[in-house]
This record gives sequence, structure tokens and C-alpha cells, in this order.
Amino acid sequence: MTIANAFSLAGKTALITGGASGLGYAMAECMTAAGAKVIVAGRNGEAARQAAQNLGPEASWASFDIGETGKTQGWVDNLLTTHGQIDILVNNAGNHCKKPIEEMTVAEFESVLDVHVVGAFALTKALVPHMKQHGSGSVLFIASMTSFLGQPYVSGYAAAKSAYLGLIHSLATELSGAGIRVNGIAPGWIDTPMLRKAIAGDDERKNKILGRTPMKKFGKPQDIGWAATYLASDAAAFVSGHVLVVDGGALIGF
Repeated sequence: MTIANAFSLAGKTALITGGASGLGYAMAECMTAAGAKVIVAGRNGEAARQAAQNLGPEASWASFDIGETGKTQGWVDNLLTTHGQIDILVNNAGNHCKKPIEEMTVAEFESVLDVHVVGAFALTKALVPHMKQHGSGSVLFIASMTSFLGQPYVSGYAAAKSAYLGLIHSLATELSGAGIRVNGIAPGWIDTPMLRKAIAGDDERKNKILGRTPMKKFGKPQDIGWAATYLASDAAAFVSGHVLVVDGGALIGF
């Protein structure tokens, strides 16, 4: 096997939730460049359609609300009928609620867990029999630095991203023997529109973040895209149950 072949995703189909923008789009872009066919899934069907159009002929799209778990199995069945096979699942869709605990309602807390944890679990569960039938598969969960670090006002998000660690470890031990590898990525501070909005006009916060990041810069969305491509490829054939931290050293800088 050549180096190019090891990292190639040619002949594979990847399903990426939340794939219309941000890190999801970057992962779709990198996987497409590596030869994969990509299904961009998102609650906003028009955004998913536009993203797929921008990615080119190897990309398609599907409207999907990951929080509607009662519809997940039927949606997956329809996708498999259309595409025949799904080799890679990237659980990237998410939501957020930043409030002090006194102000965050139970419903808001539950909503974050429903999308990140319950929704991702339901989607993975729906695809596992198909992957088992083919004897191979790669499942990725997009975690966060909050999977490892305490941060205020994000108790729902932190609980959800921390839950991914347990899911990854449990599912890796359960499924790896069937040829299904389960891994995660924990992004650091990545230069996305969301980050730019968060630090706009706040040089103190920007400098604080960079001061805690040994590489003294923000990551690029493609840094996450190529990490996901690696974990989904045969180059990572013996990697399962691992969370790849892509943060410029930020975790060790805190």
C-alpha cells in the first residue's frame, strides 16, 4: 500500500451531520478531496443543498433534524436505498446554550444533550447494522476541549461533549471486533465565523486565548478536516477508541 492509497477515501461514502458550515463543511471538503463521496446533512435543507453544490459532483445533501430521533431509522433506511452504502459517519451536529446554571432551564439543558448525545447515539445505532453487514466502518464524534477542561456557563455543552468520551470508549470496545472503528476529535480554538463573532472587538479575550495556546495562533477549519480524513482512512486502520486533540497545544497550555 502506498502513502497515497493509505490516506485515500476513494470508493467510500461519508455522512456528515452539521456539514453545511464551519467544521462540518471543512471535513466534507477534505474528505471530498481525498476521494470520498460525501452526504451533507443538516436541519437547514437549503444550506445543505448549497454546501453540496459548492463541494462538487461527489457531494449530495439531505435535510435532517438530528433531534427528531423517532425519524432517524427511516431517514437512514432511505439514505441507504439511495446511496447503497455508508462507510463513514461523522457526528458533528450540535447546539449550544451559554448561561449561568441559575438561568439555564432544564429544557435548555436537555435540548443540548438531546442533539449532541441522544441524536448522535440514535444515528450511530441506525447505521451500525449496515456497517456490521459490510464488516467495516468508521464512526467519528466531534468532541471539544470542554470534554477535558472546565469552563463556566456551558454546563449542558460540557456535559454533552464529555459524554462523547464515554460513548467513544464504550462503542470502540463493543464494535471494533466487527470492523467498525470509533474515534473522536477534540478541536481547540479554530478560526471559524463563530469564533470571530465571539472575540470581535475583544482583544483581551483574543490575547488570553492565544496566550494559553503554545502555538500562538488559531487553528484552521482544514486542520480538523484533515484530522477527520486521517481517522476515517486506512492510515488509521489500527486506531479505535481514541480522541485526537487538535488544539495547537492549548490543553497543555492551561
